[in-house]
Amino acid sequence: MMKRRVCSGSTFTILLAVVLAVGCKSVIERQNVRPRVLRDVPAQNLAFRLDPDVSPPTQAKIDDTVDKQLAVQTLFTSKRPDDALLRTVTSPDGQRVLALYGTADEPSSAFRIDLFNSDGQFLRNLIPPDLSCVFPETVTWSPDGNSINFVAHRRVAPSPSPTPPILEPDPEAPPAPAPSVAPIFAPVATFNTEQIYICDRDGYNLRPLTSREGLIYFYFAWAPDGHAIVALACKEDEWNNRERQYKSPAGRPRLIGSDGQERLLDDELTEALPVWSPDASKVATAFDSDVAIYDAVSARPTQARLRLSDALLAASFAYEQKAGSSKAVPTPKSGASPTPTTEKTSTQPGMPASFNPIVRLEWPSPERLYFQTAFVRLMPNEAINTFQRWHLISLSAQAAVLK
Repeated sequence: MMKRRVCSGSTFTILLAVVLAVGCKSVIERQNVRPRVLRDVPAQNLAFRLDPDVSPPTQAKIDDTVDKQLAVQTLFTSKRPDDALLRTVTSPDGQRVLALYGTADEPSSAFRIDLFNSDGQFLRNLIPPDLSCVFPETVTWSPDGNSINFVAHRRVAPSPSPTPPILEPDPEAPPAPAPSVAPIFAPVATFNTEQIYICDRDGYNLRPLTSREGLIYFYFAWAPDGHAIVALACKEDEWNNRERQYKSPAGRPRLIGSDGQERLLDDELTEALPVWSPDASKVATAFDSDVAIYDAVSARPTQARLRLSDALLAASFAYEQKAGSSKAVPTPKSGASPTPTTEKTSTQPGMPASFNPIVRLEWPSPERLYFQTAFVRLMPNEAINTFQRWHLISLSAQAAVLK
């Protein structure tokens, strides 16, 4: 007869502990505790690692603000010699082309926009006569190609020309050609300060996306998925003060929805143009030696300040030690303003010359955020940009227990 073995109380306790231990191990092996994707991680919960002085990102955007589509350029050269073609911007599908051009009756900083097809055939004028476009580098198509955006302000009426004397018509002269019919534009709101405008891919339904008189919007960029725009704007007196001091423009970052609703991201001015994460979930910019990251799609958005000053300062000492000698900041030419673009620069006593503010960011993948530090000064007829160094922030998601 087979005997049954009965576990004693102590033996049962030991067995239960072993089962629980195995069970806990299986929970970990099943990865019930694991990091979430970066898109779902609030900005304030991101972990990061700084790698100073790395190679520039291979995905860095190339400045194409002077590129010109060949067919459109040929048309301007042959048929519109009085208009100065500044730049062309091709739609994402390659079927439409925006031509930015200056005219004799516009200030040098202003331009107009015409719409062409890819064969260089003129389609229509986009800009009403009471608007002047500015900041040609910001003219863009939305990611889906259904919208056109640019920055413009109310056009300053040119001074009237002297009235020509009235002459008797010559009966033997050939008849004068009839004047061409100007395009008909629907009424559109205009402002004294620069605002962001939007219209559809055919140039119709033109309207201001922003309407804050007194603010100058000088930069914007679409989210990769087209759900919003990130922009920089400043007050008119702030713009004028920096211009007088030969400083780069600085604005407060903000998100703008397709309905024009704005969310101010920060109340501090920045010169670093904001960039989107590739998944369109976050926006990054910089303030001196800090990198700021903001949630862009969350119902309860957060933000993070990555304080990098100490790490970048140590990296600058190592950078110059490796270079073999301390490098001096270039001396401005005689008569040039010595005012730097930021209050904190490498000219401070005891600071290495290579320790400079963040001037540019690139975000090529969700986990890799690059930024560039440099010494920048804007002179009346010259720009100085030295000690350009790239650094890498590796982002990671903090672990979270999934329910």
